[in-house]
Amino acid sequence: MRIIVMGQQAFGKDVLAKLLDTGVDIVVAVYCEPDKEGKPYDPIKEFALDRGIAVRQPKDFSDPSVINEIKSLDADLMLMAFVNVFVPESVCSIPKYGSVCFHPSLLPLHRGPSAVNWPIIMGRKISGFSWFYPTDGLDEGDILFSRECTIEPDDTVIDLYFKKIYPTAVDSALEACELFRSGNPPRTEQNEIFASYERRCTKKHAHIDWHKPVDQVYNLIRGTNPAPGAWTTYEEKIISVFDSQLVTGDGISGRIVNISDIGVTVQCIGGRILIKRVKPDGEDKKPAEVWANGIGLKAGDRLGNR
Repeated sequence: MRIIVMGQQAFGKDVLAKLLDTGVDIVVAVYCEPDKEGKPYDPIKEFALDRGIAVRQPKDFSDPSVINEIKSLDADLMLMAFVNVFVPESVCSIPKYGSVCFHPSLLPLHRGPSAVNWPIIMGRKISGFSWFYPTDGLDEGDILFSRECTIEPDDTVIDLYFKKIYPTAVDSALEACELFRSGNPPRTEQNEIFASYERRCTKKHAHIDWHKPVDQVYNLIRGTNPAPGAWTTYEEKIISVFDSQLVTGDGISGRIVNISDIGVTVQCIGGRILIKRVKPDGEDKKPAEVWANGIGLKAGDRLGNR
């Protein structure tokens, strides 16, 4: 088949590499976001140019010249591998078989731009990814297929996305192409009863409330690690919290219980969080005990007084 690959960053680049290395289909063009001033090329652009593939970076997919350009490619399928820009359904339908788009959740759950963060923050035990037929609604199109993976109790965003979803999803791009090549790709309507949409997970969502149940606090920390990074305060200074561990124990929530060579233990409701790695505002990441000893932190001090 003649394929357009549309994507960004490492995932888009790795999907493109997988298609080219397999050599079954022909990639007729790569579409990605416009270059950002002062920033290096997107990895997918750099890789495509190195392989001699035409790269196009339109600012507006509703532009008639862009539409005509896509039509001229005479593509069978557009594979959308990590797409940050809005592409109208009318454009997605231009290739012979239309388009399919990757999304890192089990649609219709967790539509939206932070689909890896929220399942962890919400304490879910299962996530995965979907390939779906894009429409003008956000992540609302019919599903080509989905794949599940488990979320373990200590998984962070790195564990869920880069170790579980990412490798399988890159390989699954070939499966998506094969389904269209076979001539009868599945199409399952999303069940709106189970649909959910969450906004982009930002710093305002990542604020730690030490007076909440310990499981909620722990899920927030690991569901925002490494980005956007959970945070608390000490003496009005913002402290981002990364690696941590759930431990048992009772006490007054928000109080530091212990400082040891493995970290800083903070009391929550029903349990404690052992903070192992932090990033004070304006500084680099460092072991929590190094930070604590450097500022004279001691047991009984309070976090989160901002």
